[in-house]
Amino acid sequence: MRVVVNAAMSADGKLSSRRREQIAISGPDDFDRVDALRAGSDAVLVGVGTVLADDPHLTLDEPERQAARRDRDESAHPARVVADSRARTPTDARILDDAATTYVLVAEAAPTDRVEDLSASGARLLTAGEERVDLERALASLEREGVEQLMVEGGGELIFSLFDAGLVDELRVFVGSTIIGGRDAPTLADGEGFVAEFPDLDLGDVERVDDGVLLRYAVE
Repeated sequence: MRVVVNAAMSADGKLSSRRREQIAISGPDDFDRVDALRAGSDAVLVGVGTVLADDPHLTLDEPERQAARRDRDESAHPARVVADSRARTPTDARILDDAATTYVLVAEAAPTDRVEDLSASGARLLTAGEERVDLERALASLEREGVEQLMVEGGGELIFSLFDAGLVDELRVFVGSTIIGGRDAPTLADGEGFVAEFPDLDLGDVERVDDGVLLRYAVE
């Protein structure tokens, strides 16, 4: 499986404000780039914090890309995946509609009633790990489901955990021309943070997009 992390951050490395409210950091050209990356992926992964804060749909915007996927005998939209150790995804979340298959990754400690409710709402539950989702095992399960390229759209806790587990192959990050600030504002990679053995990145490309830059890194 190839894991591609994609994110948009401010010039000071923030994903959103300290209120965890969604902020438009990039513009129409970058939105189109993200849509194209989704279209070329088998599944899109977010953490439950992103679902709770933004209620994303994670489907393709462009009908032409949906049609192209159908022409390849694929679903119109890539599958959607939520890393959700305790099964906190709301049963009325937009990600659980019938536009695409949705997987929810849970831990064994997830409350049984919540797991049953999500299953009844149409989610496909994959269990990996005892107290927290074991991402390596969970991604192996997704690969068995046919996911060859996984796009990761955040948030910072999930991105850190994927880097910490050595599961990221590529990082694509749009850096916008704005400052958000705030010691409590989420960053690209939150979590505990690294104090040694920092992930090494190889900068492969820099491109101006909208009023910012797109950086593409391979993870060594």
